Amino acid sequence: MSRAIVIAIALLVAAASVSAATVFIMKSDERSSSKKSEKFFGVKKDLPPIEKGQEMRPRW
Repeated sequence: MSRAIVIAIALLVAAASVSAATVFIMKSDERSSSKKSEKFFGVKKDLPPIEKGQEMRPRW
């Protein structure tokens, strides 16, 4: 085989693996998006709005 054919095959394999990885990541992201109903540390209700002048640091 010539060097050009080997490089072309290597590029095709690399492109196919990147494409497969992208599909896998997108599928796993769709599954995790169904779990996003738990919005903030497992609490399903929304956080109260921040009032004017209120600090945004945790209370610990």
